[in-house]
Amino acid sequence: MRFDLTEEQQAIQARARAFADDEVAPLAREADERGEFPLHLVKRMGSLGFLAGPIAASYGGSGMDYLSFALVYEELGRADSSVRGFLAVHAGLVSLCIRDWGTEEQKQHYLPRLASGEWIGCYCLTEPNAGSDAASMETSAREEEDSFVLNGEKIWITNGNIADVAIVFATRDASARHRGICAFLVDTSSAGFRREAMPGKELGHRAADHAKIVFEECRVPKSALLGAPGEGFKIAMSALDHGRLGVAAGAVGVAQACLDASIAFTKQRRQFGQRIADFQMVQATLADMAADVDAARLLVHRAAWLKQEGRPTTRETSIAKLFATEAAVKAASEAVLLHGGRGYSNEFPVERYYRDIKGLQIYEGTSHIQRIVIARQLVGKGE
Repeated sequence: MRFDLTEEQQAIQARARAFADDEVAPLAREADERGEFPLHLVKRMGSLGFLAGPIAASYGGSGMDYLSFALVYEELGRADSSVRGFLAVHAGLVSLCIRDWGTEEQKQHYLPRLASGEWIGCYCLTEPNAGSDAASMETSAREEEDSFVLNGEKIWITNGNIADVAIVFATRDASARHRGICAFLVDTSSAGFRREAMPGKELGHRAADHAKIVFEECRVPKSALLGAPGEGFKIAMSALDHGRLGVAAGAVGVAQACLDASIAFTKQRRQFGQRIADFQMVQATLADMAADVDAARLLVHRAAWLKQEGRPTTRETSIAKLFATEAAVKAASEAVLLHGGRGYSNEFPVERYYRDIKGLQIYEGTSHIQRIVIARQLVGKGE
């Protein structure tokens, strides 16, 4: 593993940083306040090659390596977690999942349209009674002649109200738990596919689109099956490995943004006749924050490098996601404290970072779940 970036990786990072600074960050505060996702950025990300970074050019992607894609996630996370979250779902959970598990016909049909931004994807796994325990899902798939009929409810579906295609997980036999789950590619205009905004107001990621989706006798052709019957749980978990890398890299971006904001503020804020950056307690906080950012970034880069090498990455990705999100939570809390009263309102972006980062602790498996994944890799599962 190299610690310096290649010229190509540096170029992708610079392109992502310019986009984040010039086009994403200026919209972040207003989008957060209005609770509206800036949809015009989707096709812009497509033109920049971000929507399907690791997808091969033959399917409309950029063919970039996973470390380059992690750099894109980090830069977007530094500017706006809602935009970064859109990409992690659209590309990580949907496009890469179709690439890994789809038939050639499915890949040719969906991937170029997802890569360009012509279509938007969402990933329908979470339910009111099935979150961390995905195998307990209740959404059903009934087989009828040349179709499957879906019934059930999904919640907290990012991109759900703006998506054109959904990967939907449903069970043919709830008593079989994970062995009964199947995955389907569903056109969101299908009869019986009903969606609406989640009730209430989110703590963070307020510009992201979060939907409640209800399936009422939603009929899909058998050609909509993604992977083999009963492989749905395996497909879901493999997709989450992609998504977790995006969350981890995005958390590094949030932590870096907190560090950058804290350095700038403490250098210009004066109390007791000097910069607050000159106080040792403040310096210690900044030093700890910088160390955590570097450590988190290295863990993300390791996971991305291993993925590029084609090696198993579940443990390493979970470690990266756990450490990076926890470090960013701490960084955001310290950043608000260092800003004092100014950090307590949206006058400064650290208030938004503080709200957004809680979501990254939860999405694609909570910190508790990551610890379980890591521990089982270490000691196995007892009888």
